[in-house]
Amino acid sequence: MKYTKLPHTDIKVSKLCLGTMTWGNQNTQAEGFEQMDYALDQGVNFFDTAELYPVPATKETYAETERIIGNWFEKTGHRDKVVLASKIAGTGDYTAHIRTNGFSPEALKDAVNQSLKRLKTDYIDLYQLHWPERNTNTFGVRDYKHVEDKWEDNFNQILHTLDEIIKSGKIRQVGISNEKAWGTMRYLEESKHHNLPRMITIQNAYSLLNRVFEGDMAEIAIREQIGLLAYSPMAFGVLSGKYIKGTAGDNARLKLFPRFARYSSEQSTEATKGYLKIAEQHNITLAQLSLAFVTSRPFITSNIIGATSMLQLKENIDSINVTLIQDVLDAIEKVHNNIPNPAP
Repeated sequence: MKYTKLPHTDIKVSKLCLGTMTWGNQNTQAEGFEQMDYALDQGVNFFDTAELYPVPATKETYAETERIIGNWFEKTGHRDKVVLASKIAGTGDYTAHIRTNGFSPEALKDAVNQSLKRLKTDYIDLYQLHWPERNTNTFGVRDYKHVEDKWEDNFNQILHTLDEIIKSGKIRQVGISNEKAWGTMRYLEESKHHNLPRMITIQNAYSLLNRVFEGDMAEIAIREQIGLLAYSPMAFGVLSGKYIKGTAGDNARLKLFPRFARYSSEQSTEATKGYLKIAEQHNITLAQLSLAFVTSRPFITSNIIGATSMLQLKENIDSINVTLIQDVLDAIEKVHNNIPNPAP
């Protein structure tokens, strides 16, 4: 395994992070336990979860993923071997079953306390805001179009609340997720000018089919040292090639949940075919090509891998040993230039 440190800290984390959002829906607790056991044995010491998980989010399965992780900590005693990240859900219809008071001081404190109980731990290493409260272009929307909303600027208040929670010992560091350039810089400026906690990571989608992070956020990430935790590097499994080859099982994510069509456009399919051809020409799997590319980017702190089977998990973790030669990187750029970011 390869390791780095969370920016501005001495916290060592693996370059691959174990994603957990299928546990409690597509995966049972026993399967989640098996994945955690194997990942930790392979040197993956960084796990990412959220109160929202599993996805799709429902009232019936709310926070089941955190409960599974907490039960594993209780069973194995491995809490001290894991750098644990979780998130408070943002506002919206998608999360109305969780709470409706956004990132208010009361909401943040309650969310942390409830996560700690489910996770059966005294602290969370990295606590993240799952997505912005304001209206902005996230989740598959390519361009920003301004729409007036009732949101009031509360960056300072959020950081003050997080500062209080950090000082209580319940969380160690803070980060953001699904955030844009403006929001990222607002958090950093508030932190700088008011001596408040600094957002050290940003968890956004990034893959061969979605490289919009490179448009403006990559420069911020590098110059401000706010590390990207890349999610969906496999584009909901599309970048395994199984949908093109017709080998996807009935329990494949997009067969179970066809409304998750972010990576299923005609352009995405054509780009995926191009990347599959490159992988086959160089005798590696498309999954390993896709993951190795993401892991190698200079703004990446950790690449969040998820799997619904042990076979997938083993292949994903093995990608850490794949180094893409320049010919492969050049071929990837040719496909990207012809079909840029088909799945924003």
